[in-house]
Amino acid sequence: MRSSPLHILFLLLLLLPYLLTAALAGPPEDDDEYLTKNYYSRSCPRFEETVGCKIDYWHSLDSSLSPSLIHLLFFDCAVRGCDASILLNNTGGERRSPAAASLRGFRVIDDIKAELEKTCPETVSCADILVAAAREATLKAGGPYWDNVYGRKDGRVSLAKEAEAVPTGRESITELIDFFDSLGLDILDLVVLSGAHTIGKATCGAIQHRLYNYGGVAGESDPSIDPRYLNYLKRKCRQASTEVDFDPTTPTEFDNEYYRNLKRHMGLLGTDQLLASDSRTEPIVEALASQEGVFKHQFAKSMKNLAEALVLEGNDEGEVRINCNFVNEKKK
Repeated sequence: MRSSPLHILFLLLLLLPYLLTAALAGPPEDDDEYLTKNYYSRSCPRFEETVGCKIDYWHSLDSSLSPSLIHLLFFDCAVRGCDASILLNNTGGERRSPAAASLRGFRVIDDIKAELEKTCPETVSCADILVAAAREATLKAGGPYWDNVYGRKDGRVSLAKEAEAVPTGRESITELIDFFDSLGLDILDLVVLSGAHTIGKATCGAIQHRLYNYGGVAGESDPSIDPRYLNYLKRKCRQASTEVDFDPTTPTEFDNEYYRNLKRHMGLLGTDQLLASDSRTEPIVEALASQEGVFKHQFAKSMKNLAEALVLEGNDEGEVRINCNFVNEKKK
């Protein structure tokens, strides 16, 4: 069923306050002269081309890596900003946190870094690689393009305890809004970036409390779940380690079906479904459910906002790691 012009206008008017707020706010405060589109134009001119070729290769081997790389970037930026701290493989680091147990894509970043160290040694930061890889992975999954800016430095600190702050799917909308605000992102970014769940999977362990122990009551299920979808999830999720698609209708297509599913009470995580019932986020869900083009356009803008928030700039704040898994050895 095609939307009428009046219906489209109404939906765009619903989004107008959020779009105006984002426009008036301008770019994130950390987006200054250090971050530029042409940062590597002289020092590593084939940087983005190299990343794109590597993502093509890995996507051909395993297309599920594309949503994993988007998730990996979000997790990194959610802890200490976009500083590649999630890539550090140190004891007691973010990567060892239970919250990071489902993360994938580390080998892809390592492969890209190894290639760049051959052509542009000690030049491209792991943080910039992760940002570029997430954009290329989005494209391979059928999502939109956006221009990245570069010049981030890699952090030297990674703590598992800090990873506990990353949302797990059991938060309230207020908690999510506050968390995104701490990253310099707004409600529109929250709802749009949640739309990354149009592709990818979660483990059943992340939702079993909704299926069998809702509200701490044994045998109770979340009443907000569509009954048929609930039966499907119960059949699918007999083991916590089993994976289930975020989007049960078009799981491999980067579209706006995620938001349509929320209106059908088919959100996988509790936080997904809450977006469709909270008065602060429901109008945005309604608009994005009806206008795929608006979703894709805004997803590009929100991913750019995420990647430019709370970044490290300058050698005093960080470094360019030679190996993304470890901080550089101090030069004698």
